[in-house]
Amino acid sequence: MDQLIIGGREFTSRLFVGTGKFSSNELMRKAIIASGTQMVTVAMKRIDMNNVEDDMLVHINQKDVQLLPNTSGVRDAEEAILAAQLSREAFGTNFLKLEIHPDPKYLLPDPVETLKATEALVKMGFVVLPYVQADPVLCKRLEEAGAATVMPLAAPIGTNKGLCTKDLLEIIIEQSNVPVVVDAGLGAPSHAAAAMELGADAVLVNTAIAISPDPEAMALAFKEATIAGRRAYRAGLGAQARHAAASSPLTSFLD
Repeated sequence: MDQLIIGGREFTSRLFVGTGKFSSNELMRKAIIASGTQMVTVAMKRIDMNNVEDDMLVHINQKDVQLLPNTSGVRDAEEAILAAQLSREAFGTNFLKLEIHPDPKYLLPDPVETLKATEALVKMGFVVLPYVQADPVLCKRLEEAGAATVMPLAAPIGTNKGLCTKDLLEIIIEQSNVPVVVDAGLGAPSHAAAAMELGADAVLVNTAIAISPDPEAMALAFKEATIAGRRAYRAGLGAQARHAAASSPLTSFLD
C-alpha cells in the first residue's frame, strides 16, 4: 500500500498547498478544495492568533486538512523556537514548518540555525518539517535530529523556475529515511510531476497556484500532475538510451 505518514498521520494527498499571495481568501478556499490537499501551510504573522474567527483561518479550515503553521520571518533558531511555542498554543497542533531565512532578498534558508532549531524543537515534542536548501548532508543531519520530513527547495521561493536542484534532490531522495517534500520554486504542474517521478514523497506549491489567473483550475492541474508523477514513479520509468530503438519490426512489409 502506498502510504505517506508524517507525525503519525496518514495522508492520501501528496500535494501540500501554501496560502500566501492569493488575491482573496475565497479564491484561496476554492483552490484548497480543488487541490484535494490534506496539508495547508500558513504564515503565523498573517493570522490574528487571538481571534478564532480570523477570516483566513475560517477559509483554511476544511475537513481532514492538517494545518501546518510556518515560522516564515524568523531570523534565527531562538526566534523560531519562540514562534513554535506561540503556534502550538494558538493552533493546537505540534506540526510545524520550520523556516529560517534571514536574507530578505533571496529568502534562502539558514542551514546552521535550521539544524539548531530542529534539534531543540524535536525535544520539545514538535513534528518538525524543515525547509532547507537542497543539501544532502544537511538533510541527513536533520533526519538524525528527528525531523519528520525534509523539505529541500527546487528553486528559490516564488521563482517558479522548477527543478533547478534536480541532481541534488535525487541524492536526497535516494539517501533519505524520512519523507522528502520538494518545496519552493515549482512553477508548473509538469514540475510537480517531474519531482514525483524522481521519487519525492510529496510537493508543496503556493505561488504557482496563487498567482494564476484561475487558481482553482491550476490547483486541480497540480493535483492531477502530482498523482500522475507518483503513479509513474511506482510503475517504473523506462531507461533512457542514446540511440533510437524501434518499437515495431523493421522488416519490409513486402518481405
